Amino acid sequence: MKFLNSEPIQFFMKFITKGHERSVRAKKNIFSSLVIKGFSILTSFLLLPVTLTYVDASEYGVWLTLSSIVGWFVFFDVGLTHGLRNKFAEAKARGNDDLAQIFVSTTFAILGIIFLGIWIIFLGVNSFLDWSKILNVSNNIRPEVTTLAIIVFTYFCISFVLRIITTVMLADQKPAGSSFINLLGQVISLGIIFVLVKTTEGSIVNLGLALCLSPLIILILANLFLFNGIYKRYRPIYSKVQFKYARELFSLGAVFFVIEIAVIIQFQTANIIIARNFGTADVTSYHVVHKYFGMINMVFAIFLSPFWSASTEAYQKSDFQWIKNGLRRYNQLYILLVAAGCIMLIFSNFVYRIWLGEGTVEIPFKLSLFGFLFFITSMFGAKYVSFLNGISALRIQFIACLFSPFLYVLLVIFLIKGLNMGVHALFIAAIAANFNTFILAPIQTDKVLNKGKRGIWIK
Repeated sequence: MKFLNSEPIQFFMKFITKGHERSVRAKKNIFSSLVIKGFSILTSFLLLPVTLTYVDASEYGVWLTLSSIVGWFVFFDVGLTHGLRNKFAEAKARGNDDLAQIFVSTTFAILGIIFLGIWIIFLGVNSFLDWSKILNVSNNIRPEVTTLAIIVFTYFCISFVLRIITTVMLADQKPAGSSFINLLGQVISLGIIFVLVKTTEGSIVNLGLALCLSPLIILILANLFLFNGIYKRYRPIYSKVQFKYARELFSLGAVFFVIEIAVIIQFQTANIIIARNFGTADVTSYHVVHKYFGMINMVFAIFLSPFWSASTEAYQKSDFQWIKNGLRRYNQLYILLVAAGCIMLIFSNFVYRIWLGEGTVEIPFKLSLFGFLFFITSMFGAKYVSFLNGISALRIQFIACLFSPFLYVLLVIFLIKGLNMGVHALFIAAIAANFNTFILAPIQTDKVLNKGKRGIWIK
């Protein structure tokens, strides 16, 4: 009890509960997310060396590459979950819970139909695919890779529908709850893989089961618990499925759909390109750098996560000053994280050795350098993109995404084939193709908030 009454704790509680209701809600979620994500980062960092003890870098690269290929099928979502996030937040801000439930139920029905269909099609096609050629690996492991493809694809289709609950939590400005669901899946996967290391020989099929089944079980339990608890009023039910509202979800979702395709091409193809041009072991090297410097991005994302839906609410209520204050604070945080990233870069090779073990994975310094540069450029523009997404001002981002995938692919080909660059070429191409995030989005935000511009700037 003395501890709870101490001066630091009292100061912290005063800070958390002080300010606008929207800010208090955001601060509580940020603090909760920091704790949860802290454990998530720790779990993720433990998971990688344990996994590389169970399978080698090349086999783990197979898992990463196959996951990336399956990730391509996210475009069948046609932007519906992003559309749901904004429409749900708008309906809730107006106090229209019935409409919010209709949006949730309709999204469940549409995604359920879509992903059941593509799952059935995939099962029919998979037996004809030669995964050893697609992934550039030995033909000896073709049966295992074929089985792994079924496991990963099945997990993807089911989880994509069930993750609507996390979209609802994000729209309700509760990102910490969404992060907690992901953390539980990670922890259980880590425990299962640790047991596999002690009891079985390395197997990518067992690895796939461990990494897919645990999160899926947690998602099922989360849906049952939350839609019968705090989100009971928004629970998806058949009578609330009204496809006439699909048009509202699709009209916004269609724009997000194009944006998602651009993101998929720029990020999900990376592992495939590396596997085809360098080998699956290099996929693991790229993944390690992505995970290492992605840590500062994850911290930034924790603070940024409430901003999307909070911006929707603030903009609906014309509270522009709150949005400006939020952007200013995010810029201050960005400077601190860039400084932290510089320190991480200096000690990167040392950290890799301690983290993964001497000689486990080969990582050139160039790969670390450009991985760091990629993340700090992305972080700079992320706050502006989050605000613009929240107010559905997507036209400029939409136009940019019509060009960015082509720029990315052409640059990758030129840098690898023309200039004989290594894996770091993918980070260089990603930085250039990400021009909307760190150039156009800040300009658009300034036009909307400070200059009161309309037209294309607000569409």
